[in-house]
Amino acid sequence: MKAEKILIVDDEAAIREMIAIALNLGGFDCVEAEDGLMAHQIIVDQRPDLVLLDWMLPGISGVELARRLKREETTQEIPIIMLTAKGEEDNKIQGLEAGADDYVTKPFSTRELMSRIRAVLRRSNPYRSEKTVDVQGLQLDPVSRRVLANGTIVSMGPTEYRLLEFFMFHQERAYTRTQLLDQVWGGNVYVEDRTIDVHIRRLRKALEPFQFDRLIQTVRGTGYRFSSRIEQEQKSEVL
Repeated sequence: MKAEKILIVDDEAAIREMIAIALNLGGFDCVEAEDGLMAHQIIVDQRPDLVLLDWMLPGISGVELARRLKREETTQEIPIIMLTAKGEEDNKIQGLEAGADDYVTKPFSTRELMSRIRAVLRRSNPYRSEKTVDVQGLQLDPVSRRVLANGTIVSMGPTEYRLLEFFMFHQERAYTRTQLLDQVWGGNVYVEDRTIDVHIRRLRKALEPFQFDRLIQTVRGTGYRFSSRIEQEQKSEVL
């Protein structure tokens, strides 16, 4: 079985070496970059399975690189874990909104980092159904991992895809934020409840041009639900 490739992006060689040793012992293949420009070139050329991205980098920052990767069709599916000394909640939200799938605050243990990496990689392929789901013209193909709205490809990040995939395979049921975290992120990974709201907002934004954002409904006092019963629900739900 081919080892999964992890790109380590950090301007401190000692940190890159420490992480690379741990990942190699864990069975991963590692490549390294000391700045954003080098990282972007490696990502385009080598297509790593996951990027460990430091927030503070010379030249282009890690947050700015994350935004760039998520804007580009060829790289937007690659998961990103931010590595940073910035632990404040606003910084975490900023990193998530830039496209990061998870956030690890320095200093961290290699054991914690390995757990986060494996969890994010598992979340990249949560369901193994080969059946395409179609809801009023919104189609999700789990084999090609494409979402189409009336025949047009919908661009979205990997976390938003996983949320939509879970919703479309579990329609008409309300889920709490905690339940969504367990189902989409995994029960052994700590992610704040607010993370769900960030990714729900991004998913709705991706679906909005096709008027499918209303399928992702807010359930007051509970969480969220995927439902095609729009007309009946609009009077009582905040969409």
